[in-house]
Amino acid sequence: MGVAFQDAIDQLQALMDQGSEPLQATFQNVHQGYITETLVRFLKARDWNVSKAHKMKPIIPPDLYRAVRDSQLIGLSGYSREGLPVFAIGVGLSTFDKASVHYYVQSHIQVNEYRDRVILPTTSKKHGRPITTCVKVLDMTGLKLSALNQIKLLTIISSIDDLNYPEKTNTYYIVNVPYIFSACWKVVKPLLQERTRKKVQVLPGSGRDELLKIMDYSSLPHFCRQEGSGSSRHSDSGSENCYSLDHPFHQELYNFIRQQSRLHESAEPIKQGSFHVDFPEPKAEESEIAQTIQSELNKFGNGNVVSNSLNNLKINGD
Repeated sequence: MGVAFQDAIDQLQALMDQGSEPLQATFQNVHQGYITETLVRFLKARDWNVSKAHKMKPIIPPDLYRAVRDSQLIGLSGYSREGLPVFAIGVGLSTFDKASVHYYVQSHIQVNEYRDRVILPTTSKKHGRPITTCVKVLDMTGLKLSALNQIKLLTIISSIDDLNYPEKTNTYYIVNVPYIFSACWKVVKPLLQERTRKKVQVLPGSGRDELLKIMDYSSLPHFCRQEGSGSSRHSDSGSENCYSLDHPFHQELYNFIRQQSRLHESAEPIKQGSFHVDFPEPKAEESEIAQTIQSELNKFGNGNVVSNSLNNLKINGD
C-alpha cells in the first residue's frame, strides 16, 4: 500500500479517535475488531477522500428492533469457496412495492446489522482472517413493472448502503432475468461507476453453472439449483429454502433482533408503526440512473405510473 494511502488511513484513524463517545461506540460496532480493514473500506468507497469517509453511519435508533415485517425475501444460502457468505435475494417476488417504505428500510438495515455484527465476525474467526464482504445472488423471477416503479425506494436503499455499509458486497450475481430488466440494464450499465459495474454480473438462466465455479452445490440458493426453476417462497422446505422462516438464518436473525430490542427498551414503549428513518438524499449519479430507468419504462407504456413514483419525494410510513 502506497504512502499516500497510508496517510489517508492515519488521518481517518485520528479523526475517529477524536470523535464523541457515541461515535466511538458506533465505530466499534462497525469494525468488529478489524479497524484498518474498515477504514480502508470507507476510504475506498469514497475514492480515498478522508473528509467524505469520516461521515460515519448514524447510531441505530432503538425502535429499529421493534417490528419485523416480511417485506423482503432474503436468506443466507451458504458460503463461497473463499469463505464469503452467500446471500440470496428474491427481488422479483419481494413485496416492497406494497409494503411500507419505512418498514422495508428497517428490515434491510436489520439484515445488514446482523451480517456485520454476527455473520462476518463469526466467519472471520472460523477462517482466522478478516472476512469483511459477502456475495449476493439476486433472483429476478416474477419481476413486475410495479416493482420497478418503486425507484424512489431503490435509490433510498442504495444511498443508505453507500453511506453506512460501503464495500460490503464483493459481487452481485443477477439470475432469472426477464426482458424488462435486460432492457433497463442495457441503458443503466454505462452510467455506473467502473468500481460498481465490475461487481455486477448478469448470468444466463438460473446461473447455476457459473455459480458452481465459486461455490459448492450445497451453497447454491434454491432458485439456482435447477436451470429455469425460478424462485418461490415455498418451493422447498426447511433448510433447502433459505427464505423459509424455519431456516436457521431466520431463526438466528430474529433472536438477534429480539435481543437488541431488549437491550434498547425505553421507559415509554414505542407504538407499533412508529418507526421512522431519515432518508438520505440520493446522489446525482443515482438520480440520473432513476431518470434513465423511467425513460426506458416509458417505452413499455407505463410512463405515468413511474413518473408519479419518482415525483413522490415525501414517503410516509404506516
